[in-house]
Amino acid sequence: MKRLAEYSQYFLRNPGFVAQLVRKTSITRDDIVYDIGAGSGVIASALAARAGKVIAVEYEPGAAAKLSDNMTRLDNVKVVVGDFLTMELPTSKYKVFSNIPFHLSSQIVRRLTEADNPPEAIYLIVQKQFAKKLVQSDSHFTGALGMIVGPLYDVKILRELRRTDYWPHPNVDTVLLAMTRRAGQLLPQKDMPSYRTLIEQSFHDPKVFAKLPRASVGVSPERKPSELTLAQWVTLHRLVFDSGGLIELQRDQVRTKK
Repeated sequence: MKRLAEYSQYFLRNPGFVAQLVRKTSITRDDIVYDIGAGSGVIASALAARAGKVIAVEYEPGAAAKLSDNMTRLDNVKVVVGDFLTMELPTSKYKVFSNIPFHLSSQIVRRLTEADNPPEAIYLIVQKQFAKKLVQSDSHFTGALGMIVGPLYDVKILRELRRTDYWPHPNVDTVLLAMTRRAGQLLPQKDMPSYRTLIEQSFHDPKVFAKLPRASVGVSPERKPSELTLAQWVTLHRLVFDSGGLIELQRDQVRTKK
């Protein structure tokens, strides 16, 4: 219980159910898969039956020791003790499947998607409310992080989970979120840092958003940043970045802080 209180992580208790979730993914014997916050190894074990190699990452030393004991018979599982947010990520292709600590959801998604070599696919069990902010939809707004990852990843909810799938039961609804690398990403990798800056500034500073050429993409003045489509944001980035306007936006933001 101490672990849950400190890390807001709830563990799936049924290995058969976890195996069902893994079968919904694109993971095959050709893949290296990371399990972040592996706990006792229920997910790592299910991944081992399907993936070529599993890297089970565990932050808490006591849990990592138990995890290592549980994985001794699985030759394709490597246990790594440490903080995933600071560890070096691979330069070769890899995927991620994990039931992550809820309070670290944003940090983990950013760590993965902003890496020099982002994963081919990311499958995360997260709070439903968090997942919906990453998914493009006309029925609800998309958050800044959803817009940031959009050019690189197609994001969707694969399945809703029940609270009784965990022990102890969480007091929030959860889902299995799938983030799959686009065959042709909407922006070149070299443009992603400036695109992220544009999104972050526009979502957090109304003055920056007001300066964008929104009429050029058919956006009326009263619309909020979260109400624009991904295509509109990508076009706005091209309009601003190609004209060197991003530098001016950054300068204006600095002036307003003085």
